[in-house]
Amino acid sequence: MKNYITSTSLRLARTAAAAGFVLASLMAAMPAAQAAEPIVIAHRGASGYLPEHTLAGYELAVKMGADYIEPDLQFTKDGVLVAMHDDTLGRTTNVGTLFTARNGGYKVSDFTLAEIKTLTVKPTGTGSNSYAGFTPLNTELRVPTFQEVIDLAKSQSALVGHTVGIYPEAKQADPLMENQILSTLVSNGYTTAANKVYVQSFSDVTLRSIDVKQKAQNLDMPLILLGVAVTQADGTAMMGLTSGTALSFADVASFADGISVVINYAAGPITKSFIDQAHAAGLLVHSWTFSKQDPVLAAAEYKKYLEMGMDGMFTNYADMAVEARDAYVASIPEPSTYALMALGLVGLAVAKRRKVH
Repeated sequence: MKNYITSTSLRLARTAAAAGFVLASLMAAMPAAQAAEPIVIAHRGASGYLPEHTLAGYELAVKMGADYIEPDLQFTKDGVLVAMHDDTLGRTTNVGTLFTARNGGYKVSDFTLAEIKTLTVKPTGTGSNSYAGFTPLNTELRVPTFQEVIDLAKSQSALVGHTVGIYPEAKQADPLMENQILSTLVSNGYTTAANKVYVQSFSDVTLRSIDVKQKAQNLDMPLILLGVAVTQADGTAMMGLTSGTALSFADVASFADGISVVINYAAGPITKSFIDQAHAAGLLVHSWTFSKQDPVLAAAEYKKYLEMGMDGMFTNYADMAVEARDAYVASIPEPSTYALMALGLVGLAVAKRRKVH
């Protein structure tokens, strides 16, 4: 009898251990998005529908369900950060009708904030001056300051009932811009990822510098390096910079929390292996720019990258990105399902042993 009990105990212990292994294996096989839902970042606001980098465009993106809004940042002549992608005003505003060229052009840094505030932002690409059924709180299509974008994110957070994140980009590799971005964020209560903020740049020098400054101030806002996907002949994935150099993921992880890579780039396609290697190095993987206007084509593109494990998507059409992300997340089994699968296997194993013995 004693030997039977001992034998039975050993069998149950082995079965429990096997169950634990099965559960661990199933949990490890879960998509990365199961632990952290992929985020939708409104690229320059709802730029496929309204003029880019306007308060109206940001507000529409929030209404469409975007998790983050993206202000690219430039300095005015009097040192104010404004939301503007280009370092010149000509492409997106009516500056040419109000001012003569300065120093041969219309650089943002050659105009004061007061002057820039007289400009109207024009729609580009598929954008328009209005969106059916939507009336923004601020109907003036003006160039907003960084502070105004933050104020909008906070006010919209109160309206929609959840925190609207911000994802600013330092467009200039400039220590003064680094300092002002950090000081503006801190003064508005942004100190860690919990505040739903990312800081991005194409410059690894800029992010390395911001990383040092953050540590000195006891800050921990996640930093994202922008660039292209690079895969060496041996299959090793790296982060390609606009300078043409490439950094190892280990190097990037020493100063940044993630990478954001361009999609549909023939010289550096994003693959599941690329994303897996980045994740293994502890890096998030975001990508830009999802700009297909056709809903069917857009849905297929979002699905393709989400199934690879993409953690975030910059999009011109926030509504389509949110729909695709939600459909993808809904298709993933809940953790409880994995647990039930494991328990089911354990039950089968126990029943089999009982039948044999």
